[in-house]
Amino acid sequence: MELQQVTHIDNVRLSDDGTRVVYIDQTQLPNRTIYKETNKAEELFRAIYELQVRGAPCIGIFAAYALYVLALQIPHEEFEPFYKELVRQRDYLNSSRPTAVNLSKMLDRMDACAKSHSGDSHAALLEAMRAEACAIHQEDIDMCYAISSYGLSLVKDGDTVLTHCNAGPLATSRYGTGQGPFYLAKERGINLKAYCDETRPLLQGARLTAYELQRAGVDVTLICDNMAGMVMKQGKIQACFVGCDRVALNGDAANKIGTSSVAVLAKHYNVPFYVLGPSSTIDFHCATGEDIEIELREPDEIRKKFFAEPVAPEGVKCYNPAFDVTDHSLITAIVTERGICYPPFSESFRKLFPEQFE
Repeated sequence: MELQQVTHIDNVRLSDDGTRVVYIDQTQLPNRTIYKETNKAEELFRAIYELQVRGAPCIGIFAAYALYVLALQIPHEEFEPFYKELVRQRDYLNSSRPTAVNLSKMLDRMDACAKSHSGDSHAALLEAMRAEACAIHQEDIDMCYAISSYGLSLVKDGDTVLTHCNAGPLATSRYGTGQGPFYLAKERGINLKAYCDETRPLLQGARLTAYELQRAGVDVTLICDNMAGMVMKQGKIQACFVGCDRVALNGDAANKIGTSSVAVLAKHYNVPFYVLGPSSTIDFHCATGEDIEIELREPDEIRKKFFAEPVAPEGVKCYNPAFDVTDHSLITAIVTERGICYPPFSESFRKLFPEQFE
């Protein structure tokens, strides 16, 4: 097998002087690759809310760096007033998007880090927060590699895998989750092909997944969302790989709108449907998908976004949920950095993550 080197996308990082967050504005892709950098609270919030930064793990990494650079600007060195302002900034960032659990989890980690260093000097506290944010980023890189390895074990050379939305390096770090096996396969000389759903209305599959996979030299074919059933019926698809934004304890998985439709089709055509994501996306305190809050977004994303002119009548009502929840009964397995979980998922989670149940 011919091993190949894949160029990885550096999508979020600290600036060289460590005072700002540098990130790719994903709303500009694929036509323009634009890096932005800021340390302003409103711009950091807007980067998440407006999907300049998106993908649950990437949002968590970005939020950790964001809270650190905001902490640098808090004018109080005494812990109590410093921490009061830090909590305000934490809650502000956390309000940007409700569904991706990584956002709140990583902000909570940064909060806990600050509290654990309350007795240290202010400089030491800030350095600890910086180290924690960098650790969150490195952990995600390591997790993505492990997830990619486990995911790759579920397919074989020559298989074609259907994707939905974007769960590659832009949504995470380095390899990605739902797309990670493609990059790892490329590096190991294994031939995997991809069919990418475009993912209306924000077109993450068309703008981001197709961009990343083509850039990496993967054999990728773009299809409209409503073509997934046809390509499955024609026998073109051997598996489905998707990411996740939040997974409930019973295995119900929230992901980009349209994911549950793909899962229903996969079940009908007997195609394995795999959810790939780090354990940080598993909400061990969320019993079922019924408890997952689903974000509703602006109607104009349906009516006119990405079009030169509106494609729907002015004023027509629109329902625009950003996510749906795939029932656990439709999921073949959930792939994490510690291994592959099979139904019943609550038992699999308990075996792989016993510390969460102590």
